[in-house]
Amino acid sequence: MRRRPNYLAGLGSLVWLFLVGLPLYVMLAATLQSQSDYSENGPLSFPKHFTFSNYSQDFHNGFGHYFLNTLLVTLAVVAIVLALVPPLSYAIVRSRGRLTGAAFRVFLLGLAIPAQAVIVPMFYVISKAGLYDNLIGVILPTAAFSMPVCALVLTGVMRDITPDLYEAMAMDGAPPWRVFFQLVLPLSKGGLSTIVVFSALQAWNGFLFPLVLTQSDSSKVVTLGLYNFQTEHGIDIPGLLAAVVLSMLPIFIVYLFARRALVQGLMGVGGK
Repeated sequence: MRRRPNYLAGLGSLVWLFLVGLPLYVMLAATLQSQSDYSENGPLSFPKHFTFSNYSQDFHNGFGHYFLNTLLVTLAVVAIVLALVPPLSYAIVRSRGRLTGAAFRVFLLGLAIPAQAVIVPMFYVISKAGLYDNLIGVILPTAAFSMPVCALVLTGVMRDITPDLYEAMAMDGAPPWRVFFQLVLPLSKGGLSTIVVFSALQAWNGFLFPLVLTQSDSSKVVTLGLYNFQTEHGIDIPGLLAAVVLSMLPIFIVYLFARRALVQGLMGVGGK
């Protein structure tokens, strides 16, 4: 039987493509023209004289330092999440005790508590710990607020591992640490990729914690560094959008390499 073409779905796809593609075109086109050309021709105009001076000017204004700070925060948050969440999820899945289940439910309360609700006590704790205006003071709360979602995702993935595999390794005399490293982690690659991308996004796009817990230029991250393009005389829109493009590249590259595992990990959130 011949399939009839779905014109309505095709029209909807074109509308969606236009709505997504137009902002991307405006952003990329603006980064390739000077501020005077952008002001004269408007945001929808195609660049007549291509220039990459906006990107070089961003690094001249300190964007490189903000980029390195953000990269450091992101790598540290991902490292903390990868060090703590997989063993925690494994203990939750394999433990039969009520205490573990209750602790997991309490841990998931972090999903219901927004960062805005605890930012004042968080500021007090970070200040008393001597970590104010320090990247460590941004890393720790960012990792803490990323862990509940990551634990939920990875627990759902680990529940999908067939119990027969656990029993087979137990019959071979494998200790729990060997089961964890040789069975659970290799079969949880999709979930691990998911929590890496999620925690990296939380750290890279974080704004509230860096805004409240840092002050000096030496501790600024990319999201705060974008403020430098707003002056009393106006906003350098091409330079600002060039900085936005540069800030998007690392997460976009991570997504390109991990997108397949990311989708598989999200499909296994609910367990069987």
